[in-house]
Amino acid sequence: MGRIEVHEFISLDGVYESPSWTAEYPFDPKMGEAIGRLTGPGSELLLGRRTYEMFAPAWSARSDEDDPGASFFNGARKNVVSATLRDPDWNNTRVLGPYDPDTIRSLRDEVEGSLYVSGSGTLVRAMLRDGLVDGLHLFVFPVVLGAGERLFTDDEQVRLSLARTEAYDSGVVHLEYSQT
Repeated sequence: MGRIEVHEFISLDGVYESPSWTAEYPFDPKMGEAIGRLTGPGSELLLGRRTYEMFAPAWSARSDEDDPGASFFNGARKNVVSATLRDPDWNNTRVLGPYDPDTIRSLRDEVEGSLYVSGSGTLVRAMLRDGLVDGLHLFVFPVVLGAGERLFTDDEQVRLSLARTEAYDSGVVHLEYSQT
């Protein structure tokens, strides 16, 4: 049985949307190592439709020379939760259909490594609500944006246990949580 590992770049006020604001902070090699641990052998991607539609053109055009993560993103199987996506053209992609917690549980049972989720806020909120997230990795950037889509909404309560922390010279902090 695999694990569901969620990775989010997030501001101090909880914004995860369009993380172009992270470019102002140097990418610490230790942060790359932490993300690399989430995308190890046997891992697959699990994405919502909007994130898939942003990732597909960006990652499919990259090579390892451009970004060391390109091999993973282009080679791994991509599982997309969507009721509307048809005929995806990024290699190794399959559409799971609309969100169904039982489908996600079955998929988690199939994988040897982990199901790696990045972005995909609507999907992540649903999986947290249904207790499906094994590891929530928040890379918190020292900025308050004041506007943008937040990972956690006012009407949700999620209980988490802190499993690990790591701070980087850039001021970014990696908080790893598990669901309780």
